Amino acid sequence: MSLSMPSGSSNSSDPRLAYIDSTVTSIQDYPKPGIIFRDITSTLADPKALKCILDILTERYQDQGLTQIAGIEARGFIFAAALADRLGCGMTLIRKQGKLPRAVHSQAYSLEYGNDTLELHQDALDSHDRVLLIDDLLATGGTMRAAADLVAHSGAKVVEAAFLIELSGLPGRQRIEQSGVPCYAICAYD
Repeated sequence: MSLSMPSGSSNSSDPRLAYIDSTVTSIQDYPKPGIIFRDITSTLADPKALKCILDILTERYQDQGLTQIAGIEARGFIFAAALADRLGCGMTLIRKQGKLPRAVHSQAYSLEYGNDTLELHQDALDSHDRVLLIDDLLATGGTMRAAADLVAHSGAKVVEAAFLIELSGLPGRQRIEQSGVPCYAICAYD
């Protein structure tokens, strides 16, 4: 499986993409036989790769009028916090059920292996907010679709759903874009 350029991705001639790709560790047969797990812990540990990721995201979103970056638990928090700081906007947490202390909106969704629920504080966003949703990986799209539904329920506008990696052989992008939310991924793997 190789690196490819997802629809709406950065310029494929950008040398930062090759560098980011060189830091992603591919682990065969994890968590089960036949799966290639794309581990980004090595990418996050590399200061140059992390800077490349944040530079690409900053360039894409700096003129979008964003008011909030909504990070999805847990690795989405990493990118959301750093990008919110760079763009001078707030960060909103979208968490798994039972982890937020105030009144929440909840959204159940299906996973490949069962069901789960995401939550967002009811007072986190309002109709004046322009929100970027961000997570590390796009696979089936269930988590991001639930997050987009939560943001829409709050009255805020979802500008885009962004990812570091897209697994292009899975239906995640289609699932999200069918709900009217555009997607962006820095890099994709077949």
